[in-house]
Amino acid sequence: MNINASDFKKGQKVIYEGDPYDIVELHFVKPGKGQALYKLKLRNLLKGTNVTPTLRSGDSLEQADVRKTNGQYLYRDADGFIFMEDETYEQYTISTEKMGDSANFLLDGAKCELLFYNDQLIGVDPPAHVIVEVTYTEPAARGNTTANVTKAATVETGAEVQVPAFIDQGEKIKVDARNGEYIERAK
Repeated sequence: MNINASDFKKGQKVIYEGDPYDIVELHFVKPGKGQALYKLKLRNLLKGTNVTPTLRSGDSLEQADVRKTNGQYLYRDADGFIFMEDETYEQYTISTEKMGDSANFLLDGAKCELLFYNDQLIGVDPPAHVIVEVTYTEPAARGNTTANVTKAATVETGAEVQVPAFIDQGEKIKVDARNGEYIERAK
């Protein structure tokens, strides 16, 4: 199914030059003379790169066969990360390269959003916040009570997080999985 340029919306998935893209930005330009133009910023769903094509008002792009569904992280093996789709219980593997930094805070059984293109897993959105245990951190320096003093801490997934000086080994903390920042102590 083709989508006319006048019907483009931010967040739509389209095929451009043979690859699936997500419309990140959309600007309508009506010059004083001639056809209206649509300046797009597209993010490649397979490679993560961006392109900025300009289309005329009569142009169209094919809608990409992309679907999102809920899933669960199972485990990691030599090929990559294994996820299970909640509805069909089918298991899918995604490579370590495609997971990138979002794999730093994946815990067994974590609920995730899976992104498929032509029934092939191409992306995973992990939970926004995770609760992890601190497995190693240096003890706080005595007398260091100035505001906003942080130290490095290793968590159970192997990732390193900057935490306040009062956090000790064995405590559970809440972390923003998208950027790896400490939020608060877990209760």
